[in-house]
Amino acid sequence: MHPYHPTHTAIHDWYTIHGRHDLPWRQTRDVYRIYLSEIMLQQTQVGTVLERFYAPFLERFPTLSDVASASEEAVLKAWEGLGYYARARNLHATAKLTQGALPQTAAQLEELPGIGRSTAAAIACFAYGEAVPILDANVRRILYRFFRRRTAKPPELWRMAERLFDSAHPYTYNQALMDIGATICTPQSPECSACPLRVQCRGSEMPERYPTPRLRKVKPVRKRIVWIFTDGERYGVRKGEARLLGGLYGFPQSERDLSGTLLGEVRHHYSHFTLEGRVVLTDERPEEAVELHPLDAIEALPLSMADKKALELLKHHLL
Repeated sequence: MHPYHPTHTAIHDWYTIHGRHDLPWRQTRDVYRIYLSEIMLQQTQVGTVLERFYAPFLERFPTLSDVASASEEAVLKAWEGLGYYARARNLHATAKLTQGALPQTAAQLEELPGIGRSTAAAIACFAYGEAVPILDANVRRILYRFFRRRTAKPPELWRMAERLFDSAHPYTYNQALMDIGATICTPQSPECSACPLRVQCRGSEMPERYPTPRLRKVKPVRKRIVWIFTDGERYGVRKGEARLLGGLYGFPQSERDLSGTLLGEVRHHYSHFTLEGRVVLTDERPEEAVELHPLDAIEALPLSMADKKALELLKHHLL
Protein backbone atom coordinates (compact mmCIF):
# COMPACT_ATOMS: atom_id res chain seq x y z
CA MET A 1 0.00 0.00 0.00
CA HIS A 2 1.24 3.49 -0.85
CA PRO A 3 2.42 5.27 2.32
CA TYR A 4 0.09 8.19 1.68
CA HIS A 5 -2.97 6.16 0.71
CA PRO A 6 -5.24 7.81 3.36
CA THR A 7 -4.25 11.21 2.00
CA HIS A 8 -5.11 10.07 -1.52
CA THR A 9 -8.57 9.07 -0.38
CA ALA A 10 -9.05 12.42 1.34
CA ILE A 11 -7.86 14.30 -1.76
CA HIS A 12 -10.17 12.29 -4.02
CA ASP A 13 -13.18 12.88 -1.75
CA TRP A 14 -12.38 16.59 -1.44
CA TYR A 15 -12.16 17.00 -5.21
CA THR A 16 -15.48 15.25 -5.75
CA ILE A 17 -17.20 17.88 -3.60
CA HIS A 18 -15.07 21.01 -3.98
CA GLY A 19 -13.19 20.66 -7.28
CA ARG A 20 -13.62 23.28 -9.99
CA HIS A 21 -15.39 20.83 -12.31
CA ASP A 22 -17.06 23.60 -14.31
CA LEU A 23 -13.82 24.93 -15.83
CA PRO A 24 -14.26 24.44 -19.59
CA TRP A 25 -10.92 22.67 -20.05
CA ARG A 26 -12.12 20.09 -17.52
CA GLN A 27 -15.22 19.45 -19.58
CA THR A 28 -13.21 17.95 -22.43
CA ARG A 29 -10.48 15.48 -23.30
CA ASP A 30 -9.68 17.40 -26.51
CA VAL A 31 -5.90 17.70 -26.30
CA TYR A 32 -5.79 21.06 -28.12
CA ARG A 33 -8.24 22.68 -25.71
CA ILE A 34 -6.35 21.28 -22.73
CA TYR A 35 -3.00 22.32 -24.21
CA LEU A 36 -4.27 25.85 -24.88
CA SER A 37 -5.52 26.19 -21.30
CA GLU A 38 -2.19 25.02 -19.88
CA ILE A 39 -0.22 27.49 -22.00
CA MET A 40 -2.55 30.38 -21.13
CA LEU A 41 -2.41 29.50 -17.42
CA GLN A 42 1.40 29.41 -17.29
CA GLN A 43 1.65 33.07 -16.31
CA THR A 44 -1.99 34.10 -15.90
CA GLN A 45 -4.69 33.58 -13.30
CA VAL A 46 -7.65 31.32 -14.03
CA GLY A 47 -10.18 34.16 -13.76
CA THR A 48 -8.42 36.29 -16.38
CA VAL A 49 -8.05 33.40 -18.84
CA LEU A 50 -11.66 32.34 -18.34
CA GLU A 51 -13.26 35.76 -18.57
CA ARG A 52 -11.43 37.29 -21.50
CA PHE A 53 -9.22 34.96 -23.52
CA TYR A 54 -9.94 31.22 -23.65
CA ALA A 55 -13.31 31.19 -25.44
CA PRO A 56 -12.48 34.03 -27.89
CA PHE A 57 -9.22 32.33 -28.89
CA LEU A 58 -11.04 29.04 -29.53
CA GLU A 59 -13.67 30.87 -31.54
CA ARG A 60 -10.93 32.34 -33.73
CA PHE A 61 -8.90 29.09 -33.87
CA PRO A 62 -11.19 26.08 -33.20
CA THR A 63 -8.41 23.55 -33.83
CA LEU A 64 -4.64 23.42 -33.60
CA SER A 65 -4.61 22.97 -37.37
CA ASP A 66 -6.27 26.38 -37.63
CA VAL A 67 -3.41 27.83 -35.56
CA ALA A 68 -0.90 26.12 -37.86
CA SER A 69 -2.57 27.57 -40.96
CA ALA A 70 -2.61 31.12 -39.57
CA SER A 71 0.18 33.67 -39.61
CA GLU A 72 2.11 34.37 -36.43
CA GLU A 73 0.74 37.89 -36.62
CA ALA A 74 -2.85 36.60 -36.53
CA VAL A 75 -2.08 34.40 -33.51
CA LEU A 76 -0.43 37.30 -31.69
CA LYS A 77 -3.47 39.49 -32.43
CA ALA A 78 -5.75 36.88 -30.83
CA TRP A 79 -3.37 36.74 -27.84
CA GLU A 80 -3.31 40.53 -27.52
CA GLY A 81 -3.63 41.67 -23.90
CA LEU A 82 -2.74 38.30 -22.36
CA GLY A 83 0.96 39.14 -22.14
CA TYR A 84 4.04 36.94 -22.10
CA TYR A 85 3.83 36.75 -25.87
CA ALA A 86 6.53 34.10 -26.20
CA ARG A 87 3.71 31.71 -25.26
CA ALA A 88 1.77 32.68 -28.39
CA ARG A 89 4.84 32.42 -30.60
CA ASN A 90 5.62 28.98 -29.18
CA LEU A 91 1.99 27.92 -29.62
CA HIS A 92 2.19 28.86 -33.28
CA ALA A 93 5.55 27.14 -33.72
CA THR A 94 4.24 23.96 -32.03
CA ALA A 95 1.14 23.95 -34.23
CA LYS A 96 3.30 24.10 -37.35
CA LEU A 97 5.82 21.51 -36.11
CA THR A 98 3.10 18.99 -35.24
CA GLN A 99 0.88 19.90 -38.20
CA GLY A 100 -1.95 20.27 -35.73
CA ALA A 101 -1.61 16.82 -34.13
CA LEU A 102 0.04 16.81 -30.71
CA PRO A 103 1.92 13.70 -29.52
CA GLN A 104 0.40 11.56 -26.77
CA THR A 105 3.16 11.21 -24.16
CA ALA A 106 4.65 13.69 -21.72
CA ALA A 107 8.16 12.86 -22.92
CA GLN A 108 7.28 13.73 -26.53
CA LEU A 109 5.30 16.82 -25.57
CA GLU A 110 8.23 18.17 -23.58
CA GLU A 111 10.31 18.38 -26.74
CA LEU A 112 7.99 20.98 -28.27
CA PRO A 113 8.51 24.77 -28.04
CA GLY A 114 7.25 26.34 -24.83
CA ILE A 115 6.29 23.05 -23.15
CA GLY A 116 8.28 22.27 -20.02
CA ARG A 117 8.14 19.12 -17.94
CA SER A 118 5.16 20.12 -15.78
CA THR A 119 3.09 21.45 -18.69
CA ALA A 120 3.85 18.31 -20.70
CA ALA A 121 2.78 16.16 -17.77
CA ALA A 122 -0.44 18.12 -17.31
CA ILE A 123 -1.40 17.79 -20.99
CA ALA A 124 -0.57 14.08 -21.10
CA CYS A 125 -2.42 13.40 -17.85
CA PHE A 126 -5.56 15.43 -18.56
CA ALA A 127 -5.93 14.53 -22.23
CA TYR A 128 -4.57 10.98 -22.35
CA GLY A 129 -4.65 9.75 -18.76
CA GLU A 130 -0.88 9.29 -18.42
CA ALA A 131 0.04 8.70 -14.76
CA VAL A 132 2.58 11.48 -14.22
CA PRO A 133 2.76 14.15 -11.49
CA ILE A 134 2.79 17.87 -12.24
CA LEU A 135 4.73 20.63 -10.54
CA ASP A 136 3.09 24.00 -11.07
CA ALA A 137 3.39 26.83 -8.54
CA ASN A 138 0.42 25.66 -6.48
CA VAL A 139 1.66 22.08 -6.29
CA ARG A 140 5.18 23.21 -5.36
CA ARG A 141 3.81 25.20 -2.43
CA ILE A 142 1.83 22.18 -1.19
CA LEU A 143 4.91 19.98 -1.39
CA TYR A 144 7.09 22.44 0.50
CA ARG A 145 4.54 22.47 3.30
CA PHE A 146 3.59 18.80 3.25
CA PHE A 147 7.22 17.71 3.58
CA ARG A 148 8.13 20.74 5.75
CA ARG A 149 10.85 21.98 3.43
CA ARG A 150 11.92 25.61 3.34
CA THR A 151 14.04 25.22 0.22
CA ALA A 152 14.42 22.55 -2.44
CA LYS A 153 16.02 22.34 -5.87
CA PRO A 154 13.92 21.20 -8.85
CA PRO A 155 15.13 17.55 -8.79
CA GLU A 156 14.20 17.35 -5.10
CA LEU A 157 10.79 18.84 -5.77
CA TRP A 158 10.15 16.28 -8.51
CA ARG A 159 11.11 13.48 -6.12
CA MET A 160 8.70 14.90 -3.55
CA ALA A 161 5.99 15.12 -6.23
CA GLU A 162 6.55 11.46 -7.13
CA ARG A 163 6.44 10.37 -3.45
CA LEU A 164 3.06 11.97 -2.84
CA PHE A 165 1.59 11.14 -6.28
CA ASP A 166 -1.53 9.00 -6.64
CA SER A 167 -0.73 6.92 -9.72
CA ALA A 168 -4.07 5.09 -9.47
CA HIS A 169 -6.08 8.31 -9.95
CA PRO A 170 -3.73 10.73 -11.72
CA TYR A 171 -6.37 12.98 -13.27
CA THR A 172 -8.28 13.59 -10.05
CA TYR A 173 -5.12 13.90 -7.97
CA ASN A 174 -3.42 16.48 -10.21
CA GLN A 175 -6.55 18.58 -10.68
CA ALA A 176 -7.26 18.44 -6.95
CA LEU A 177 -3.78 19.60 -5.96
CA MET A 178 -4.02 22.59 -8.28
CA ASP A 179 -7.39 23.49 -6.76
CA ILE A 180 -6.19 23.00 -3.18
CA GLY A 181 -3.20 25.22 -3.85
CA ALA A 182 -5.36 27.88 -5.48
CA THR A 183 -8.15 27.95 -2.88
CA ILE A 184 -6.84 26.52 0.43
CA CYS A 185 -3.05 26.18 0.57
CA THR A 186 -2.58 29.78 -0.52
CA PRO A 187 0.64 31.77 -0.06
CA GLN A 188 -0.91 33.90 2.68
CA SER A 189 -3.43 32.77 5.33
CA PRO A 190 -3.89 29.14 4.20
CA GLU A 191 -7.02 27.41 5.55
CA CYS A 192 -5.35 24.30 6.94
CA SER A 193 -8.50 23.19 8.79
CA ALA A 194 -10.25 22.72 5.43
CA CYS A 195 -7.35 20.95 3.70
CA PRO A 196 -7.60 17.22 2.91
CA LEU A 197 -3.82 16.87 3.39
CA ARG A 198 -3.82 18.30 6.92
CA VAL A 199 -3.56 14.99 8.81
CA GLN A 200 -0.17 14.09 7.34
CA CYS A 201 1.06 17.56 6.42
CA ARG A 202 4.22 18.20 8.42
CA GLY A 203 4.11 21.94 7.92
CA SER A 204 0.50 22.54 8.90
CA GLU A 205 1.36 24.16 12.26
CA MET A 206 3.29 27.03 10.67
CA PRO A 207 2.55 26.82 6.92
CA GLU A 208 3.65 30.38 6.11
CA ARG A 209 7.24 29.36 6.92
CA TYR A 210 7.32 26.99 3.94
CA PRO A 211 8.84 27.69 1.52
CA THR A 212 11.21 30.45 2.58
CA PRO A 213 9.60 33.68 1.29
CA ARG A 214 11.40 35.28 -1.61
CA LEU A 215 12.54 38.85 -1.28
CA ARG A 216 10.57 40.93 -3.72
CA LYS A 217 12.69 43.10 -5.94
CA VAL A 218 11.55 46.62 -6.61
CA LYS A 219 10.84 46.87 -10.32
CA PRO A 220 12.78 49.64 -12.06
CA VAL A 221 10.88 52.39 -13.85
CA ARG A 222 11.77 53.22 -17.44
CA LYS A 223 10.78 56.73 -18.48
CA ARG A 224 10.39 57.04 -22.25
CA ILE A 225 8.90 59.21 -24.95
CA VAL A 226 6.43 57.19 -27.02
CA TRP A 227 7.09 58.57 -30.49
CA ILE A 228 4.08 58.76 -32.82
CA PHE A 229 5.44 59.99 -36.12
CA THR A 230 2.91 61.11 -38.73
CA ASP A 231 3.20 62.25 -42.34
CA GLY A 232 -0.24 63.81 -42.04
CA GLU A 233 -2.26 60.74 -42.99
CA ARG A 234 -0.33 57.75 -41.72
CA TYR A 235 1.48 56.84 -38.51
CA GLY A 236 4.81 55.13 -37.92
CA VAL A 237 5.03 51.77 -36.16
CA ARG A 238 7.79 49.18 -35.97
CA LYS A 239 7.71 45.44 -35.40
CA GLY A 240 9.32 44.31 -32.17
CA GLU A 241 12.23 41.90 -32.41
CA ALA A 242 13.14 41.55 -28.73
CA ARG A 243 12.11 38.47 -26.76
CA LEU A 244 9.65 40.44 -24.64
CA LEU A 245 7.54 41.86 -27.48
CA GLY A 246 8.77 39.96 -30.51
CA GLY A 247 6.23 39.94 -33.31
CA LEU A 248 4.14 42.75 -31.84
CA TYR A 249 3.89 46.19 -33.40
CA GLY A 250 4.28 49.44 -31.54
CA PHE A 251 5.41 53.02 -31.68
CA PRO A 252 9.13 53.79 -31.32
CA GLN A 253 10.40 54.95 -27.96
CA SER A 254 13.08 57.46 -27.13
CA GLU A 255 14.83 58.76 -24.04
CA ARG A 256 15.15 62.28 -25.46
CA ASP A 257 12.47 64.95 -25.54
CA LEU A 258 10.65 65.67 -28.80
CA SER A 259 8.98 68.72 -30.26
CA GLY A 260 5.37 67.96 -31.00
CA THR A 261 1.96 67.57 -29.37
CA LEU A 262 1.84 65.86 -26.00
CA LEU A 263 -1.14 63.49 -26.14
CA GLY A 264 -0.89 62.22 -22.59
CA GLU A 265 0.92 59.59 -20.57
CA VAL A 266 0.82 55.80 -20.39
CA ARG A 267 1.95 53.52 -17.60
CA HIS A 268 2.30 49.77 -18.00
CA HIS A 269 3.75 47.05 -15.81
CA TYR A 270 5.93 44.41 -17.44
CA SER A 271 7.41 41.42 -15.66
CA HIS A 272 10.76 43.10 -14.95
CA PHE A 273 10.08 46.82 -15.20
CA THR A 274 7.40 49.51 -15.32
CA LEU A 275 7.12 51.74 -18.36
CA GLU A 276 6.16 55.37 -17.88
CA GLY A 277 5.72 56.92 -21.31
CA ARG A 278 4.90 60.44 -22.46
CA VAL A 279 3.06 60.08 -25.77
CA VAL A 280 4.07 62.69 -28.35
CA LEU A 281 2.60 63.19 -31.84
CA THR A 282 5.24 64.69 -34.12
CA ASP A 283 6.28 65.13 -37.74
CA GLU A 284 9.89 64.46 -36.73
CA ARG A 285 10.87 61.11 -38.21
CA PRO A 286 12.39 58.66 -35.68
CA GLU A 287 15.90 57.31 -36.04
CA GLU A 288 14.72 53.73 -36.41
CA ALA A 289 12.87 52.49 -39.47
CA VAL A 290 9.09 52.55 -39.23
CA GLU A 291 6.23 51.29 -41.36
CA LEU A 292 3.60 53.91 -42.19
CA HIS A 293 -0.03 52.83 -41.87
CA PRO A 294 -3.40 54.55 -41.59
CA LEU A 295 -5.10 54.40 -38.21
CA ASP A 296 -7.50 51.54 -39.03
CA ALA A 297 -4.64 49.38 -40.29
CA ILE A 298 -2.69 49.94 -37.06
CA GLU A 299 -5.74 48.90 -35.03
CA ALA A 300 -5.74 45.57 -36.88
CA LEU A 301 -2.10 44.85 -36.00
CA PRO A 302 -1.09 42.94 -32.85
CA LEU A 303 -0.07 45.64 -30.38
CA SER A 304 1.44 45.60 -26.92
CA MET A 305 -0.83 46.91 -24.17
CA ALA A 306 1.28 50.04 -23.70
CA ASP A 307 0.95 50.80 -27.41
CA LYS A 308 -2.80 50.16 -27.32
CA LYS A 309 -3.02 52.79 -24.58
CA ALA A 310 -0.96 55.19 -26.70
CA LEU A 311 -3.21 54.46 -29.69
CA GLU A 312 -6.29 55.32 -27.62
CA LEU A 313 -4.72 58.66 -26.73
CA LEU A 314 -4.10 59.31 -30.44
CA LYS A 315 -7.67 58.39 -31.39
CA HIS A 316 -9.04 60.67 -28.67
CA HIS A 317 -6.85 63.52 -29.96
CA LEU A 318 -8.14 63.03 -33.51
CA LEU A 319 -11.83 63.15 -32.54
